[in-house]
Amino acid sequence: MQVYNNVPAFGVWVNYTNSVANMRSSMSRMSSGLRIMSAGDDPAGLAMSERMRSQIRNSSMAAQNIQNQQAYVRTADSWMQKLHDLLHRMSELSVAANDGTKTDVDRSNLQAEFAQLQEEIIRITSGSLARGKFNSKALFQGGSHTIQVGADPGQWFCGSSLRLDRFSDVFIGTTYTQFSCGQFRLGEPVQANWSMIMARGGQYGIDAGIHISTAAGAARAGALIALAVDHLSRQRAIVGAEASRLTHTLEGVRTYEENIRSAESQIRDVDMALESTNFAKYQILTQVGTAMLAQANALTQNVLQLLG
Repeated sequence: MQVYNNVPAFGVWVNYTNSVANMRSSMSRMSSGLRIMSAGDDPAGLAMSERMRSQIRNSSMAAQNIQNQQAYVRTADSWMQKLHDLLHRMSELSVAANDGTKTDVDRSNLQAEFAQLQEEIIRITSGSLARGKFNSKALFQGGSHTIQVGADPGQWFCGSSLRLDRFSDVFIGTTYTQFSCGQFRLGEPVQANWSMIMARGGQYGIDAGIHISTAAGAARAGALIALAVDHLSRQRAIVGAEASRLTHTLEGVRTYEENIRSAESQIRDVDMALESTNFAKYQILTQVGTAMLAQANALTQNVLQLLG
């Protein structure tokens, strides 16, 4: 029987300290809700989890980008609705002016309102002070922009502002062009940009602009306004198609984010049922270790009986 080195007690102490450490780790995991508290717990799992966390945060921001683009499109559509309303009223005035029972004075009165509506169209679409804007960006003067719509770089969507800055010439123009804004990429929405190439009044033989101050002028104005309504309707259809596409894109991004969150949770989050079972095990082992350590230390007391 040895006294200087109490080997049985030392062995019990090692097991006891391991049980205490495991119990503390189990308590930390349950209180934090995380299985991986540090890189040492699961190096490979931690690396995967951090990559997924980056994708989750990027996806969340991409969803905000898409919502901003949706607001941009809705704003453009609301201004285009206003333009439609103006054109409809101008068409009514041109029909009213194309009436043989009216005098030149009557047409002059109609022309006064017609001219004001023209000015309002110009004010909405043309120049640096155009009213048709979103976050200080002109909606109807051409140009394009891109937004990232995915968690990874390279997943982007191209939008643009409409080219209506010569709306006053023939209201909408004669040529419509749609072209790609960039390469298509797997997992992205179709990227499309548009531009309205505005025609000068001379293309319609109306270098001096349109008016309804005469019956002939009213007839020509009515024909041009009909073209304008048709082209604006086409443009609004494109805007509506983009709005629909953005809705599906947003749903896809949110579904992707949900799936990544679920995968990251499986890797990093603690299983509370399993961990509570482990905690109970370590708690029992700690209690037993305390009792056994007391018994191991009591063995040395037998030496005193030999000396007594």
